[in-house]
Amino acid sequence: MKLNIPGFKPLDLKYLILDYNGTIAVDGIMPDTIRQRLRTLAEGLQIHILTADTHGTAKENCQGLPLTIQTFPSVNAMMEKLKIVGALGAEHCIAVGNGRNDIEMLKACALSIAVMDKEGMYGRLIAEADVCVHCMEDALDLLCLPKRLIATLRG
Repeated sequence: MKLNIPGFKPLDLKYLILDYNGTIAVDGIMPDTIRQRLRTLAEGLQIHILTADTHGTAKENCQGLPLTIQTFPSVNAMMEKLKIVGALGAEHCIAVGNGRNDIEMLKACALSIAVMDKEGMYGRLIAEADVCVHCMEDALDLLCLPKRLIATLRG
């Protein structure tokens, strides 16, 4: 996905990096509306879910979806997410998250989206995100319908 947004940096995006709980799942369950959007986005982006998996349901809920899921202990989640983004190439990554452990990956990625849905959003995340949205569907719709991003980010 290449985006040229007037007054913003040119974007050559290859990877969609998603937090799980609070970002694309509520109480550990991924809604069908998110599954549909992930299938669509997988046609143009490699999708990675990076999660401490608070509810222990991420792998089961992601079965059959065209994505990679990586889990790790919650005590190291922030730095694990940053390390994975760095290995992929942060300049080609879109990060979407809602929690405190997402702050470093949102800072590092070429494009970052903070989500405030039913599980809330870490207040300081708003200062690091390029775009903030009020629900998980809206976050993914920005990528399915990139003219929305252009309208939001142009200078």
